[in-house]
Amino acid sequence: MNESALILTHFHKTSFSFSQNIDIQDFDIKNLFQQIVENNLQQTYILRTNDPKAALKEIKKAVRVIKAAGGLVKNANSDYLFIKRLGKWDLPKGKVEEGEKMRETAVREVAEECSIEIDFLGKKIQSTYHVYILKGEFILKKTNWYEMEINSVPDLVPQAEEDITEAKWVAVKDLQLIRDNTYPLIKALIADLG
Repeated sequence: MNESALILTHFHKTSFSFSQNIDIQDFDIKNLFQQIVENNLQQTYILRTNDPKAALKEIKKAVRVIKAAGGLVKNANSDYLFIKRLGKWDLPKGKVEEGEKMRETAVREVAEECSIEIDFLGKKIQSTYHVYILKGEFILKKTNWYEMEINSVPDLVPQAEEDITEAKWVAVKDLQLIRDNTYPLIKALIADLG
């Protein structure tokens, strides 16, 4: 949610710095998102519940869910692929087309957004969720992220029609460049890279 994060957890003794607890009885994701946007809030919200999966299922019932998939792509030099879209560093991803599997979407979107071909599609890293407003409608986007590899170091061509202004291979030692100007979900995805 913009620069804020919502964590659904069943742990009642967990403490996060800069966090705010939310009572499950009073929770409304649309109202929370509106408060975050109107007040430009940047913090972590903790929604404690005995059943986080059931709570997520209820959230999904209340909003439109869009599925997407993308990749964390490593090249032959062990550098990682990042794109710059709308002024922020991101990973290539896109919406699932009708009849398409999430893994197929991930490979297609990476190929389209950077003009490359994936040599190896690995395991799913994780699924992330983020919310936004599209044409006045509240959207929850679920993105599955996959490990991917390329056996070379191809030139990258950013897909301008998707508002991608730059595509770049970044060495692990230089990942702070990405962390300084990206979204919390991307920071979490690359946290273990070094």
